[in-house]
Amino acid sequence: MKIVIAGATGSLGTEVVDAVRAAGHESVPISRDSAADLISGSGLVTALRGASAVIDASATSSTSAKRSIGFFTTVTRNLLAAEREAGVPHHVAISVIGAAKLNANYYAGKAAQEAILHATSGGWSLLRTTQFHEFVEQLVAHGKVGPFQAVPRMRSQPIAAAEVAAELVAIASGEPQGLTPELAGPQEERMGDLVRRYLAATARRRPVVELSIPGAWGRGMRDGSLLPKAGTRLGRQTFDEWLSARTS
Repeated sequence: MKIVIAGATGSLGTEVVDAVRAAGHESVPISRDSAADLISGSGLVTALRGASAVIDASATSSTSAKRSIGFFTTVTRNLLAAEREAGVPHHVAISVIGAAKLNANYYAGKAAQEAILHATSGGWSLLRTTQFHEFVEQLVAHGKVGPFQAVPRMRSQPIAAAEVAAELVAIASGEPQGLTPELAGPQEERMGDLVRRYLAATARRRPVVELSIPGAWGRGMRDGSLLPKAGTRLGRQTFDEWLSARTS
């Protein structure tokens, strides 16, 4: 199969590219450096011709609801339109467990993306997961404030991006399913604790300060809105196992 990966250079996209190749399929990465542009739509039809599926692993770093909605709706509509013109039968997308219910800040973009797919007549699959273990690296990279490490007060049940990538490829290899069973990490964690363990493992000594983010976004982080329901499928690799492999 020929599988196109949108957002191929991101933390999830790079894992998806590897998973596509490991499954014996042909991968066609789309990123900011490629001739196909997810925002303008330029070159997408050409890049998608002959593909059996498109996996949309694109993401934005913005936490603004307006910007997140703008990004995810633009990319989703451009991909769906290009897929129709190129004759691609299967669009595979990823969202966050609880995003549609929370519908604030970054998650508002994911909620809007989901709404577009649900309004589309067939030809798509959507996988909702919890945050990735790799999310901690992003927090550490952007949360240093003077001698301190700022972290949002948050409950999470993180999963390895590699496991999510493998699941997306398995979905892309089959027929469109619509909303697929959700997938979460093996155990609940406090984000502040994860950051402390990551800093210790990478020999960075600075106090971690947990902050309560205001508004619906922050409440959702704290009250368990982003946690899986009982009976949700669980991944295998714990955060500590991931961290050991990452830092060994």
